[in-house]
Amino acid sequence: MPKTKVHPNAAADPVPVSTSGACTGCAAAPDEAEPPTVLTVWRKSLLFNCDGFTVYDASGDLAFRVDSYDASGRRRAEVVLMDATGTPLLTVRRKRRLGMMAERWVIYDGDAASDAEAERRNSKPLLSVRRHRRASSKEKALAYVTPLVPASSSSGRRTTAEAKASYVVEGSYGLRACAVRDTLGDAVLAEVRRKEAVVGDDVFRLVADPRLGATLAMGLVIALDEMFAVGRSARSSSLLRSRTWSV
Repeated sequence: MPKTKVHPNAAADPVPVSTSGACTGCAAAPDEAEPPTVLTVWRKSLLFNCDGFTVYDASGDLAFRVDSYDASGRRRAEVVLMDATGTPLLTVRRKRRLGMMAERWVIYDGDAASDAEAERRNSKPLLSVRRHRRASSKEKALAYVTPLVPASSSSGRRTTAEAKASYVVEGSYGLRACAVRDTLGDAVLAEVRRKEAVVGDDVFRLVADPRLGATLAMGLVIALDEMFAVGRSARSSSLLRSRTWSV
């Protein structure tokens, strides 16, 4: 890989990164539009012999990290997103149902190592991400995202507005060209883009709308990475982990 700076140009206007998930049903944009957060995602852990992500903000400072000691090539049961200091922010956990083909990942607030631990720590589920099985190559949808907001009706069921508050991921994660859209208004809440002047797909941009927030946007990237990764290699002649994607 050529010697290209992984992080953005430090001279660019810095955009502060919020490490608190902004989406509780993904509220409407404020009257004064807040600019999106632009992150540079490097699909590599800074820890030796680990698999994961290193994420920089617009000023080149470390914003998020994922360090997983499981680089075996198998899909992981869960992945923890941390801030620069190593504090857990989100847990992305794979959910499987016996006899069902649908694949689903749930994004929890904080460190939710298990269902029991999540309950003890009061780690709330924030988003459910369900993989879409394409019947045709012309289909754009990769996955569907549903906010898991608390029930607000007296019966304990979600209101009609909450039930319809879902989002779709369209495009190609493998080509680093996909977007999270509001299925109702078609507003783009997050985008994965290829980074200019970078060879390969291990370094890319993540643009997060403030209605979703940078933390949850990165949680969705982790879920997509787990969904569409065909395999991992724990050893590689490159400093980067070799990996291929199905879509």
